[in-house]
Amino acid sequence: MIHIGKHDHVGSFLRTDAIKDARKAYINDELTAEDLRQVEDVEIEKLVKKQIDLGIKAITDGEFRRSWFMHDFFWGLGGVSFEAVEKGYDFVGQTTRAESFKVTDKISFGNHEMVNDLKFLADLVEKYGDGSQFAKYTIPAPTMFFQRVLSEKEKEIYPNIEDLAADIIKVYQDAIQAFYDAGCRYLQFDECILSALDDPKLANIMENFTGLKLTDTTDLFVKVIKESLKNKPEDMIVATHMCKGNYKSAYLYTSGYETVSKYFDELGYDVYLLEYDDERSGGFEPLANIKNEDTLVVLGVVTSKTPELEDANAMKEKVKAASEHFPLERLLISPQCGFASTEEGNSLSEEEQWDKMEHIIKLSKEIW
Repeated sequence: MIHIGKHDHVGSFLRTDAIKDARKAYINDELTAEDLRQVEDVEIEKLVKKQIDLGIKAITDGEFRRSWFMHDFFWGLGGVSFEAVEKGYDFVGQTTRAESFKVTDKISFGNHEMVNDLKFLADLVEKYGDGSQFAKYTIPAPTMFFQRVLSEKEKEIYPNIEDLAADIIKVYQDAIQAFYDAGCRYLQFDECILSALDDPKLANIMENFTGLKLTDTTDLFVKVIKESLKNKPEDMIVATHMCKGNYKSAYLYTSGYETVSKYFDELGYDVYLLEYDDERSGGFEPLANIKNEDTLVVLGVVTSKTPELEDANAMKEKVKAASEHFPLERLLISPQCGFASTEEGNSLSEEEQWDKMEHIIKLSKEIW
């Protein structure tokens, strides 16, 4: 089993200028897909070396090949394709691009391109690391597939939610095994539904986007995750990042963990990355609901949304407060979210992003 250490990160990093320029050229038919991938390869290699040089152990590709943290994974599934929609997601002060996905056939994991992306990352970690680093890969949580209303044509493929849920479970079971076989030992599911159970806004969003009542589907969502993780290899860590929304430094939800924490032991994740950068996430009391003695909790006490560095003493006090409800030896710290959950990125510079990561690493050494 890999050793994570005392600091982590959610996965995405700000896209470099080279990535942005290449993607724009690709969209304008000035670069081929192969040309774009070559640019991505070079920039990911630089990113891997940067993370290793800083002392980061969980090495990601920064999601440099993606436009969205979630849609790209779904677009790569069998039976799913891109869909332009009338309106994007409404965040606090921002609205996203109007892009989504649609079901065109029974869904399957198939020969997903992200498995090759993981292999490329793992090879770089082996090439530049000293053996203590490991490749970390991120994909959207299974629940994220339920974020939209199925059209009448899609309902011909999946007449009821239970049939869709069964195929989603199979997709994720296959994904876990495929990533494992490709060398991944740390896989993270990014969750934006169960993470907001205590925000009334979620119930409205779920009903508007899916036509389902949240109270009727929470148990189904928990079942989908449990079944997805049921056969995961013993020496593979599967984590979840409980996200409140992250788009151009804007957030979507205000929710503590009072309700969802009651499911933490049941869900079966090894690691929970929880946002705790401001009052929107509530207190640390829900951590006491975790009874599994092998579970790790990563406290996202440093925001990825703004450039200012948090006061070190204030961060230490947060960790101390959390340790009153959960063992200190099983706590870690990290940024509250990714730095670029979509290709637009948050409102800070690359230099400020790396200052944040250095701050976290230094804090972790001082605390533990």
